[in-house]
Amino acid sequence: MFTINAIGRLGNQMGQYATLFALARMNGRPAFIPESMHSTLAPIFRISLPVLHSSTDRQIPWQNYHLNDWMEERYHHIPGRYVRLTGYPCSWTFYHHLRPEILQEFSLHDHVREEAQAFLRGLRVNGSRPRTFVGVHVRRGDYVHVMPKVWKGVVADRGYLEQALDRFRARHQSPVFVVTSNGMAWCRENINASKGDVAFAGNGLQGSPSKDFALLLQCNHSIITVGTFGIWAAYLTGGETIYLANFTQSNSPFNMVFKPQAAFLPEWVGIAANLKQG
Repeated sequence: MFTINAIGRLGNQMGQYATLFALARMNGRPAFIPESMHSTLAPIFRISLPVLHSSTDRQIPWQNYHLNDWMEERYHHIPGRYVRLTGYPCSWTFYHHLRPEILQEFSLHDHVREEAQAFLRGLRVNGSRPRTFVGVHVRRGDYVHVMPKVWKGVVADRGYLEQALDRFRARHQSPVFVVTSNGMAWCRENINASKGDVAFAGNGLQGSPSKDFALLLQCNHSIITVGTFGIWAAYLTGGETIYLANFTQSNSPFNMVFKPQAAFLPEWVGIAANLKQG
């Protein structure tokens, strides 16, 4: 049987779940998820993989098998009877061929979806109800310090968000931008809401991400910054996606573990980050 490590927050565990789902299918093995992964994902999504209870888990002689964050040919033939996949895989290259099934696995429970839809129904752009919703996810939190200090990179700045919003304003009539973030105070100060088409929607609580994620999934299009949370929101939403590109220096150690072409779908549009942020 196959299982996978459950580490990181929501976006990481979604990537691990989808990768396990795909690689177990590819290798003709049954897949089981740890209890901790079930407790993270099951309250939000209609996931179907069975749970491996911790008492059973401890008795199994697992062999760890490390995955890079992109699909490789050798993953078609993973050896061993009891395999625990490890790493932080969150790449469409593992599971995009199963996209309809992945969308089903990560479909929202009715009450989660309906709460988000109720919020969106109440939004107005200059007095009228919008027809186009653009979900905006701004990842800040620990990344504000980790990106420059560890990865020689940056997070999204005001200039990137202005460009991204203006692109959608040019392409769609009266869109509304639904902003979620774990740094909502920064967003309110740095995203221009004077046109009346920006809604600061998320509660900004990193420990309860389901409301923010559900809001993003009910939108038509996506603007994302850095991190797996935004990547998953855009992947599941479909529609047009704008993402922050080239956000690390060329000598960043991040480039050893991250391949942009394996993270962002080819049809998504990248806007280069300003690496000279003050």
